[in-house]
Amino acid sequence: MNHTMAPPPLLDMIEALIASPSVSSINAQWDQSNQGVIELLRTWLEGLGFQIETMPIPGNPGKFNLIASAGAGPGGLVLAGHTDTVPFDENRWNSDPFILTERDHKLYGLGTSDMKAFLALAIEAVRDLDLPSLKHPLVLLATADEESRMCGAQALVDTGRKLGRHVIIGEPTGLKPVRMHKGVAMETIRVIGRSGHSSNPGLGVSALEGMHRVIGEILTWRHELQTCYSNPLFEVDVPTLNLGHIQGGDNPNRICGECELQIDLRPLPGMKLDDLRTELGKRLEGSLSGQGLQLQLEPSFSGVPAMETPADAAIVGATEALTGHQAGAVAFGTEGPYFRELGMDTVILGPGDIEQAHQPDEFLGLDRIQPMIGLMKQLINRFCL
Repeated sequence: MNHTMAPPPLLDMIEALIASPSVSSINAQWDQSNQGVIELLRTWLEGLGFQIETMPIPGNPGKFNLIASAGAGPGGLVLAGHTDTVPFDENRWNSDPFILTERDHKLYGLGTSDMKAFLALAIEAVRDLDLPSLKHPLVLLATADEESRMCGAQALVDTGRKLGRHVIIGEPTGLKPVRMHKGVAMETIRVIGRSGHSSNPGLGVSALEGMHRVIGEILTWRHELQTCYSNPLFEVDVPTLNLGHIQGGDNPNRICGECELQIDLRPLPGMKLDDLRTELGKRLEGSLSGQGLQLQLEPSFSGVPAMETPADAAIVGATEALTGHQAGAVAFGTEGPYFRELGMDTVILGPGDIEQAHQPDEFLGLDRIQPMIGLMKQLINRFCL
């Protein structure tokens, strides 16, 4: 192992990470490998003396996690981030998304806020650390495909690896700690009937009319869920259900033979995705009973569970004390529930802003960099030294 090759200066690290494309998408034409980003992180962390493990993701060629560890024993702290970005619309950017550009005290580039820059900040926070003096383990974790399939986090769960007791995920939260978020499920609902000439309704079975029943049942169910479940810590304090996309039929003079609806469901902590899917299926089957229609239900992806870390967890208390903010709740999903499954108390805390994520001209304010590095150094001091 080469200990002499120290990482480059911070801005050079951010620049190199932004310049290495690593888009992940459920659409194959956009999807890319994250190997370039992983290789950069491996080189830099190896140079600081960390033990490096590069983990290929089974069934996902070209996708890797990186686990960089130092120290041993129980407890310990994990600094975690994902290496991928979302796809981008190049002609809506005012500068090249892959060239780090500084203007107006901001760093522009794809992944500055969400969330490649955080990985460079974490390396900066450990650059001068005396690794042999660690009393508890310190792990830097970089994952694949958070923005699409969550296959990197899922692969970690499948290994059952104990990485540490406390984890900070550097997703964009504006330097304020977050201890809970909603889940995300996207479902495709298909109603299949029988087409026929519109002059005689008896010649077919309308999938479109069946979907009208389905939508009515979904809206009734949404109202019941929002009546039964609420959490005042969330800005939108009830579970949400969005009717996002519908298509069906092909001509006004043909009875519609097939209709498809895609919905987005965001449950609160305590609501389980599998239970919700089962209940949805039962209700929709009931709504179409005796209509001569067939129902197909399939998840668009496996979904992200809701997450809640107890308010009295040590990492929650530490981040609240250091930032001066009470740990809050957000509506977007993260890898947090997977880390919770591995036995880690999880706080989401990063320098970017969610308003910047997935947007043209994504940026990270220069004024966020030193405070975030300082926070990580203090957490390392508290949980590893």
